[in-house]
Amino acid sequence: MEPSDEEAESALDRMIDGYKDTQFVAVAARLGIADLLGDGPLTSDELADATGSDPDALYRVLRVLAVRGIFAELPERRFAITPISDLLRTQHPASQREIAVFDAGPWYRAYGALAHTVATGENAFRHVHGMSLFEYLADHPDEARMFDRRMTSFSTAEIPQIVEAYDFSGVRTVVDVGGGEGRLMSAILRAHPALRGVIFDQPHVVGGAGNTLRQDGVADRCTTVGGDFFEGVPEGADLYLLKWIIHDWEDEDAVKILSHCARAMNPEGRVVLAEVVIGAPNSGDDGPLLDVHMMVLPGGRERTEAEFAELFAAAGLRLTRAIVTPGIMCLLEAKPAPAQ
Repeated sequence: MEPSDEEAESALDRMIDGYKDTQFVAVAARLGIADLLGDGPLTSDELADATGSDPDALYRVLRVLAVRGIFAELPERRFAITPISDLLRTQHPASQREIAVFDAGPWYRAYGALAHTVATGENAFRHVHGMSLFEYLADHPDEARMFDRRMTSFSTAEIPQIVEAYDFSGVRTVVDVGGGEGRLMSAILRAHPALRGVIFDQPHVVGGAGNTLRQDGVADRCTTVGGDFFEGVPEGADLYLLKWIIHDWEDEDAVKILSHCARAMNPEGRVVLAEVVIGAPNSGDDGPLLDVHMMVLPGGRERTEAEFAELFAAAGLRLTRAIVTPGIMCLLEAKPAPAQ
């Protein structure tokens, strides 16, 4: 059923005004308002004093957030937490605080150059910041740590879905290429006590995986290796797993990464990508939206299943199956292509 003129206008207005809500939420997250309200309501003046903010300006922002349902405004300019703002508490198990703060910073500014990217094809992040996303993170360690925590938060629901969806039968050693803090590898090793793992990532990143592995009791079955996947990956494993890696790169670089995996793995080995797959036109916005996100930020892209098959073929692999998970991820498995 087609929307009425009023419904269409309202929907468009919400999209146009979305940039405002991003900053409203980011201010509250950055100031830790939800944490301050965790023990009960406070006045806007009390919140301003606790956060070093201007009382009038803070009240006016909190009033908007209350209208949005993020906080609740009580008599005498007192504010209380709601189920939505509860997710902005630092200690909430599904905390969105880091996401709210980070997305309103360097990523938000890059999106302001989307029109430039559409006009020129140039990566928006590089245009705005004068360097690639990954160069920026290397130069800004505080924001890099926030980025890593954001990725960890984003992966909370995806990791158990991946572990449950994929059959690890016949696998003895897994290399998590770009494995970061080791949460995915740790979950795999806990679910499969006979497996051994290798976490491979940039040296300044992979150093943080040790704590995760020790806390989860799997450190004795996993090693960490620092390096650059454009130069090579650890050799001799049965499975090379790449989660949210290939979509960061255009085709030439993606093929280079996959080729290193193909050369490094055992003869009967396999490569598994955990990625979003773009479906048929008008079938959902996850893939197309993330595709533009990749274009704006790291300069990569999301792909269709056929496009992934082409990447695998260029790397000497063949797509053997695509496994759908309950979330937005798809597991694309590839094995060595038959000799011609």
